[in-house]
Amino acid sequence: MSTSAQTTAPPGLATRQEWLAILARTPRACMKDALDAALDGALRPEFDWLRAPDIGLAMVRGRVGGSGDAFNLGEVTVTRATLRLRDKERATLAALADALLQTPAFEARMHEHLLAPLAARIEQNRAQKQARAAGTKVEFFTMVRGD
Repeated sequence: MSTSAQTTAPPGLATRQEWLAILARTPRACMKDALDAALDGALRPEFDWLRAPDIGLAMVRGRVGGSGDAFNLGEVTVTRATLRLRDKERATLAALADALLQTPAFEARMHEHLLAPLAARIEQNRAQKQARAAGTKVEFFTMVRGD
């Protein structure tokens, strides 16, 4: 299976970059349920890890005033995946979904039954957040005083 970014979806369906963004924003339980629904009872295909997900720490260094003495700022978590994940099962599900989306036999079904529902869920959450924020909106206006 190719992992190139040039993989294109059928017209009107998400590109690989878009589907990876959807998968990155989806919680593990939702992704697992949607993947099972998209496979429609079929067993998950067998796969071999080319590079298993790795999670580690890296020391971040800084400089006083941007050009002064260097110092250790602290540690940050890093992963070999392109997503910010600390959940290996979620990374596995996303990698499996990505591979299936690049497989012609599964591509259309995965778009319809995996990506579309997950994208709709993300959009619904975004709309709910915007509605809550809109409820706190304050309109300011200035009254002009007469001379």
